[in-house]
Amino acid sequence: VQLVESGGGLVQAGGSLRLSCAASGGTFNVMGWYRQAPGKQRELVARIIAGSGGGTTNYADSVKGRFTISRDNAKNTVDLQMNSLKPEDTAVYYCNAGSSVLAIMRGAAYWGQGTQVTVSS
Repeated sequence: VQLVESGGGLVQAGGSLRLSCAASGGTFNVMGWYRQAPGKQRELVARIIAGSGGGTTNYADSVKGRFTISRDNAKNTVDLQMNSLKPEDTAVYYCNAGSSVLAIMRGAAYWGQGTQVTVSS
């Protein structure tokens, strides 16, 4: 299994970036994005759980209304559209995938290599 992220970079506050993650070698009920800022723990940004109507999404409170997660099951990809970016969004963003939320919590998950997002003030 391999998760390959793309789309990170440097952007000014208020700007937008779109992260993409392509999965190969497996399909997953749960796909999402985490981030880790310097000196901080890795945290969930958003996840999408496969299901009817496009699936169920969860967001961290800090990104609600600004970030949107989506997935394309045919292409086995998950994207994160990030709008109205703030300097506190600066972090390494990691793609994540697993069979269920519980499995991921127990450590049974796959991770991408990470992509840097830097938001300047």
